[in-house]
Amino acid sequence: MKSVKYILILAAMFISVAFAQKETPPKGSAPKDFSLPKRETISLPNGLQASLIRYGNVPKAMIRVIVRTGNIDEKNNETWLADLTGEFLSEGTASKNAEAVATAAANMGGSLNINTGLDQSFVAGEVLSEFTPDFIKLSADVIRNPAFPAAELERLKSKMLRDLSVQSSTPQSQALEKYSKVMYGDHAYGRTFPTEAMLKSYTLDQVKSFYAANFSAKRTHIFVVGVFDPAAVTKAIREAFGDWKEGTPPTQNVPQAKSERTIYLIDRPGAPQSTIILGLPTMDASHPDYVKFLIMNSILGGSFGSRITSNIRENKGYTYSPFSAITSRYRSANWSEQADVTTEHTGASIKEILYEIERLKKEPPAKDELEGIQNYQAGIFVLQNSNFNGIVNQLAFLNLHGLPDTYLSNYVKNVYAVTPEDVSNMAKSQLKDDAYTIVIVGDIAKIEKQVKGYGKIVK
Repeated sequence: MKSVKYILILAAMFISVAFAQKETPPKGSAPKDFSLPKRETISLPNGLQASLIRYGNVPKAMIRVIVRTGNIDEKNNETWLADLTGEFLSEGTASKNAEAVATAAANMGGSLNINTGLDQSFVAGEVLSEFTPDFIKLSADVIRNPAFPAAELERLKSKMLRDLSVQSSTPQSQALEKYSKVMYGDHAYGRTFPTEAMLKSYTLDQVKSFYAANFSAKRTHIFVVGVFDPAAVTKAIREAFGDWKEGTPPTQNVPQAKSERTIYLIDRPGAPQSTIILGLPTMDASHPDYVKFLIMNSILGGSFGSRITSNIRENKGYTYSPFSAITSRYRSANWSEQADVTTEHTGASIKEILYEIERLKKEPPAKDELEGIQNYQAGIFVLQNSNFNGIVNQLAFLNLHGLPDTYLSNYVKNVYAVTPEDVSNMAKSQLKDDAYTIVIVGDIAKIEKQVKGYGKIVK
């Protein structure tokens, strides 16, 4: 479920960047190295960890309580059970109904948000500084004491059925579902959508069992960033979470991703455009060359000035918003180029995407092209870390992937250390020509002949 959200959010971000760069901005100063603010780490005897970072002057603080659970912990007949569990966390606690929880957060100058992802779920909010300890206690109540009101089960399932109907009907979601299934099989990463029957079958006991098995102190890390009283926050964390059950460690279920040069066609008769995903498994965030791979992606398709974007958007006019991305999860990642192209140019788009990949393997980028991408990548990184949410995102990324703080403090330096030859070598080593999974959702009657020369076709 969250993969679909991810792809749509990423596309929106990309489009936003695209519009932003339509206007020529004044030349900026050289990005500075990022200095991670000093953080205090708390470890409770039950395994819960917390990171406190005093940052900025605005009298507010962001609190995010992250639990290492999500769709990764679902069995093969439990797709979206994690999401249903998350929905129940929004329904109040043993002592406060949903309205009372929302009111309590609002009285602190903020709101309480709950999110369920593939690998992590969280309760989060940004409140006025003086209420930071109170929000920590409210978050603990929501996570530790969910009410699980039986009367809400059918309503929540009906809501999710509507979500399923909407999400599974778009060509982008259909392409992503097939792409994930081919690459990850019956692993949780390969199960994008439940069936209606599966979703309707879920019981309250299943929800409670999922919660009991996966929500506990040992899987939890709390991040507090902003202006706050560290002594009061530490006291609140210890009091609110200190007697929580230890539970089990995070699930270590790394998939064996598979990919070979095959084209999967999904028919959408009469469609005026084709949705393409072309990708393969690659290195994950823990690899020492990961920053080099990020730069390669930005040059190839991951920025508005990238080669594939310039080729099939600006020069050929086949599409409006192509983009490439690295989806990096714990010890598993894949790279993909995605685009909605006009039906009559489906085959030509595949040809140009493959051409640009091979060109990068044969010809390292020019120095000025690489410098432009390095400035973009370093500048975006600095901007991302200029607010509470960005800092929490970066720390959560380190925590998930087991990376040291030096990943952040050395990031800008490492971006500028990438050479043209590094970029070309990344393309050679990671983008194997015989390993692309290519999924196309479109009018098969009009596109099959166009793409038959680019791989074995499966319908």
